[in-house]
Amino acid sequence: MTEAAVRVDGLAKSYGTVHALVDVSVQVPRGACVALVGESGSGKTTLLRCINRLIEPDAGRITVFGTDVRERDPVTLRRAIGYVPQEGGLLPHWRIRRNVALVPWLDGMTDARARADRALSLVGLEQALGERWPHELSGGQRQRAAVARAIAGGQSLVLLDEPFGALDAIARSDLQRMVMALRAATQVTLVLVTHDLQEALRLATIMVVMRAGRVEQSAPPAEVLGAPATPYVAALLARAGVNAA
Repeated sequence: MTEAAVRVDGLAKSYGTVHALVDVSVQVPRGACVALVGESGSGKTTLLRCINRLIEPDAGRITVFGTDVRERDPVTLRRAIGYVPQEGGLLPHWRIRRNVALVPWLDGMTDARARADRALSLVGLEQALGERWPHELSGGQRQRAAVARAIAGGQSLVLLDEPFGALDAIARSDLQRMVMALRAATQVTLVLVTHDLQEALRLATIMVVMRAGRVEQSAPPAEVLGAPATPYVAALLARAGVNAA
């Protein structure tokens, strides 16, 4: 059996009396797009950030491509895993191409510029935009550049934390199409945090529905729609205007 890209087993994380994650187990197959969905405070972002050790869990185990993340230096682990926060996180005092080339440059790759140019092409940005400053780009273009930076070093796994939440509906739809095209072109594995169930249904191969730090259901979108595992999942779909079959 092929090793999962990410395997989470029995993960727990508390902040004082608040249990952010409670015995969470999730598998992310290679090449999949796994969407973590649920209300605010459900534990989605905490789970995502545990994968690249931005947050250290209290208990449980995470492996990435078969290796326990605790066996990896946090800095090198984060370079190996692409990460796109909601606001993109581009360095404002660097031009776009230099931003995108950051990880290849840090890793001492001699072809960092060429890798950046290829990544820009994969996310649908013209090469000329590489010479612009982040503030000269639209919100959608900046997020494309952030995704390009997340894959420029050859990353096989990318974590996206509400990457399109601040965009208007048209830009968001354009970026969703870009993500689908990127997966088709590169077979990259994605873990996506989103509040938007329609976005999850459009992009995900697996939906993980979370509530109060626990996993309510983990299944392909059609299964979540057709057979909600709990009353909460059914209610969440109904509130989002998505009717179960």
